[in-house]
Amino acid sequence: MHTIKTYEQVDRASHQVSFNIERMQDVHARRHGITDEPHRHNFYTVLLINKAVGTHYVDFNAYELGTNQVFFISPGQVHQVEEKQMSEGYALLFSNQFLIENNIPVAFIEDLNLFNDHGHTPPLDISNEEFSILQTYCESICDLNNRNLKYHEQAIGAYLKLFLIQCNNACQLTVDNTQHKEAGNSILRNFKELVNYNFDKWHQTSEYAEALHVSPDHLNRVIKSLVGKTAKEFIQSRITIAAKRMLYFSPLSTKEIAYELGFSEPAHFSSFFKKCTGESPSNYRKTK
Repeated sequence: MHTIKTYEQVDRASHQVSFNIERMQDVHARRHGITDEPHRHNFYTVLLINKAVGTHYVDFNAYELGTNQVFFISPGQVHQVEEKQMSEGYALLFSNQFLIENNIPVAFIEDLNLFNDHGHTPPLDISNEEFSILQTYCESICDLNNRNLKYHEQAIGAYLKLFLIQCNNACQLTVDNTQHKEAGNSILRNFKELVNYNFDKWHQTSEYAEALHVSPDHLNRVIKSLVGKTAKEFIQSRITIAAKRMLYFSPLSTKEIAYELGFSEPAHFSSFFKKCTGESPSNYRKTK
């Protein structure tokens, strides 16, 4: 049985550091080209990739590495980068503490819809022009990070916001009507919070709709317009990812996992998992 490696600190050499940036070339050299095992971080990670060959695994989904990509990995997600050659780009790491220290609301991160802590998290493909802008921000951040200037962390925070805003502007998931978007983002933010706290108890869209004081149909439409999947699919994805993590990284039996995830009968869990993934929990554990 596997035990998942978890990186708790942005900088393992200092518990005080809440932000870090590294060139992917330097990471490759430091690790002598050896692939790290599947792991997760208790902080946000952004990979800006100039060019790379290999595969990025995020929560058991495989994405081909290429050129002009941006990956967004949320705290708690399991990921692994397998390089066939040295990649070129940047890795930005920042914690919730860094956001607090620089007056960046968590709601700002959530409203961008760039970070998704479960389900499919494909890279954002960007143009050469967009990459050039993001690279300029990263080089400025690298320069600030290496110099102990007054207010350098606030300057890094400002560049980080600009970086994420630029990525958001390049993202195709947009809503034209500003008032509708703001209302939808509020529902999405509250819905995500409810799902994260209750996915192991509430499995029905109607339960979340009731808590949000909207109809299930309206909730489905809003979530679909903002994240590309219905509320039901979002809930199922959250449960499925939790199940996969438990099957792969924990010693719990399928029966125990079923009860942990709020299923009244193990058979109901097995049926749900097979419907969502195409294979039974036991077969998934065996093959993975």
